[in-house]
Amino acid sequence: MTTLRIAGGSVLRPDMSVSEGDVLVDQDAGEILAVGDTDGADEVLDADGCLVMPGLVNAHGHAAMTLLRGYADDKPLGAWLQEDIWPAEGELGPEDVRAGADLALVEMIRSGTTAFADMYFHVPEVAAAVDEAGVRARLGHGVVTVGKDEEEAIADNEESLEVAREFDGDAGGRIETAYMPHSLTTVGEEYLREFVAQAREADVPVHFHANETRDEVDPIVDERGVRPLEYADSVGLLEDGDFCAHGVHSDADEIELLAERDAAVVHCPASNMKLASGMAPVQQMREAGVTVALGTDGAASNNDLDLFDEMRDAAMLGKLAADDAAAVPAEAAVEMATAGGADALGFDSGRIEPGANADLAVVDFTAPHLTPVHDHVSHLAYAATGSDVRHTICDGSVLMRDRDVLAFDEARVRERAQQRAAAVAERARDV
Repeated sequence: MTTLRIAGGSVLRPDMSVSEGDVLVDQDAGEILAVGDTDGADEVLDADGCLVMPGLVNAHGHAAMTLLRGYADDKPLGAWLQEDIWPAEGELGPEDVRAGADLALVEMIRSGTTAFADMYFHVPEVAAAVDEAGVRARLGHGVVTVGKDEEEAIADNEESLEVAREFDGDAGGRIETAYMPHSLTTVGEEYLREFVAQAREADVPVHFHANETRDEVDPIVDERGVRPLEYADSVGLLEDGDFCAHGVHSDADEIELLAERDAAVVHCPASNMKLASGMAPVQQMREAGVTVALGTDGAASNNDLDLFDEMRDAAMLGKLAADDAAAVPAEAAVEMATAGGADALGFDSGRIEPGANADLAVVDFTAPHLTPVHDHVSHLAYAATGSDVRHTICDGSVLMRDRDVLAFDEARVRERAQQRAAAVAERARDV
């Protein structure tokens, strides 16, 4: 057994209390061995002046969209997708997706994210990037059937299921998968009924967008006479282990349904604000017992992958949505970015205690904007940024040491992504 000791700092406990102590990790098993007073280790990581917290979990995103960061801004969701994003995505090839995924992983590791969910295409490229980076991920091929004939639509769904079967358990078990129909309005009902049933037979969970904008809600209500999540439930989409993104326009009955089905919601506050999608009823969801996680969405609608920003946005937007300064407090924001995300994705992470996955972020609290420290958790939610992360550890392996990302040549990743992004933009303009 090879051991790693993160020594000399403070530790964020599962109950959000903070105490001084070390974290001892079994690097072979990728698990936490002990927390508190520990002695000896094969390797020591200095955490003096730092807080050791669970690695952050980005529970919804589209990693390769880093290539479209700043490509199209200041538009509502429908126009943004149809006029800019979908045409550009139509020009993305496997090598482009790999370049964008590598860039996303560098950015996430730098800001303390150790696990993420990704809905995109050319999934083998994303899986290869995850394997090289050392992070944990739940991956899936995003299905869209609108605008496709029956043969194309069936092939798209079959690819999503095949990807889920093929890559589940890859990267030494760090990759898990899901069947990922894009949304309730972009995938036809006949395909949802057929392929959700196949996913259940294969014991594959489902991830999809839901209730992101009113334009996604109103057509379903008008055509079917039920709310979107009631419709989702009728086609088998809401089960334990499933998770949906956004949930902005969810009413009380839908929230109760989510709680009853034990399906999780991934809140993406920055993306929702930027696209003027609305304010999700996060406080109401949490009070109802719904598991709520945090996600950045893609970098084209955020425009970064820093979950510390997302925690701050979630706490502040949650207060506005509830018209209550006590809503979505700092503890809730941190919980959603750690344990909530791990629960939503089905990972045994998000908490620092023996037996849990050794997925950790070490945050340097010596900066002026984190001084004085009256409350570590308050600072995590309201003052810290991704650049405050000093070390990142996943599955017991050090992915970033003293702000140096180990798996990638960062300069080369940035250069390749810039070249690929420019070429994609040029091709999209010529379409």
